[in-house]
Amino acid sequence: MLHRVKEGYTTGARSLASRSVVGLTRTRVTPNVLTASGVTLCLLGSVVVFFEYRNPWLYYWVGAALFVVGSILDILDGALARLGGKTTPFGAFLDSTTDRVGEGAMLGSIALVFSRHDLTIPLAVAFAAVAGSFLVSYARAKAEALGFRGDVGIGSRAERVVAITAGLVLAPLSIWLLVAAISLVAAAAWVTVVQRILHVRKQLLLHGGSSHGPAER
Repeated sequence: MLHRVKEGYTTGARSLASRSVVGLTRTRVTPNVLTASGVTLCLLGSVVVFFEYRNPWLYYWVGAALFVVGSILDILDGALARLGGKTTPFGAFLDSTTDRVGEGAMLGSIALVFSRHDLTIPLAVAFAAVAGSFLVSYARAKAEALGFRGDVGIGSRAERVVAITAGLVLAPLSIWLLVAAISLVAAAAWVTVVQRILHVRKQLLLHGGSSHGPAER
């Protein structure tokens, strides 16, 4: 059921993104420009969140808004590339790389906020969220490099962005609501890593391969 729900809203989001960029296909705006704009907004959002102690309502909410808009631009760049026939290997590589930069910066900023509030365990959870989010992406990239599907799991980037944003919006009410959101991000990311490992193993076994092989370092 979770898979069907996820597939449904993913398809809907892609359809909405495609309709949103129809006008952009007739301009000189390139997918790489949207990619750069998206990661820049996410980075700005992470900087704003760091200064939450000055005015929690203002800085958390502005940071959340910048992060959401930056993440939306990240969705639109792929849609623009597909509709405008502007898909390139470098564009795909840049998009995937900058995704990690924007999300990692925001999680890092939140970790610094936890540190400022002397929340040691939540700080460790934030580090786990960073590592998990990077591994989710790596697991998919490695699976696809081997010729297998690696896009399964409950905690892909879209879900993590929603959870992070919700945590930032609710943080002025209580820092523990942000802690809960980041804990959810960390848990979902690591569960997804395990799901992708098992999914690739299943595909290997179905293709008559072995789940053991030389590791790449």
